[in-house]
Amino acid sequence: MRQIIYFIKKFRYFLLFIVLEILAFIVIVQDHSYHQSKFVNSANAITGGVYNKVNSVSAFFHLKKDNQLLSEENARLKNLLEARANKFVLDSFTVIDTSQYFQKYDYSTAKIINNNFTKRNNFLTINKGTKHGLTPDLGVINSKGIIGVIKNVSSNYASVLSILNTNSKINVRLKNSNHFGTLVWDGKDYNITQIIDIPRQAVVKTGDTIITGGKSAIFPEGIAVGVVKDFKYEQNKYQIINIVLFNDMSAIGEVQIVKNLHKDEQIILEQSVVNE
Repeated sequence: MRQIIYFIKKFRYFLLFIVLEILAFIVIVQDHSYHQSKFVNSANAITGGVYNKVNSVSAFFHLKKDNQLLSEENARLKNLLEARANKFVLDSFTVIDTSQYFQKYDYSTAKIINNNFTKRNNFLTINKGTKHGLTPDLGVINSKGIIGVIKNVSSNYASVLSILNTNSKINVRLKNSNHFGTLVWDGKDYNITQIIDIPRQAVVKTGDTIITGGKSAIFPEGIAVGVVKDFKYEQNKYQIINIVLFNDMSAIGEVQIVKNLHKDEQIILEQSVVNE
């Protein structure tokens, strides 16, 4: 207490000056609308800046939820587009309005909860299973391209055969032509895969885009894969074509599951032809 009294006594003139300045400021603000508006605007600017920073921090922590919502909305829109894709059938002369929508693929969302990419035979785990309608041999993609194919399924989870697996074989083609090949992986660089079985008459250039071919019952045609990095053409054929993936397979989170609604019908028909 004595120290407080000593402090006030020692700095009494300075403290008196501060009090008078505050009183003068209050009088000016109250009696002059211009100064009052300036004060209010300054206060609003300061508080607005604080709120903006707080909202930025809050938005950061909501990114995870927002990403999930965006992924779900993306899947919903893909389903809508797929349902309407064949509403109108166009030939050379007429437009035929079909009596009902024809939807071949269904899209649902999931999240990668375990990701291996440093081995020769890599698998991923997603947080959806049979209770969510998943079965083996469904395609897994994201906004950048293909990721793999579901291999095994439990009630709540599924393991995915990554495209970074030496046993993976995906039908792909050159975007600028209809020449098909098979996407494989040599087990070396997780950013680079290979294409085999491209016919020798195909014109391949560095930088060409590779997409899914649509010749299997798993992936639709046109899903992004990557671009041609380099290739070897020897003995009148393509020995190897290296592809730089669009996806960074070391950093994937939200994914979409592709279900071919007509897969069983297609497989049964193809098997019946083989058995003839």
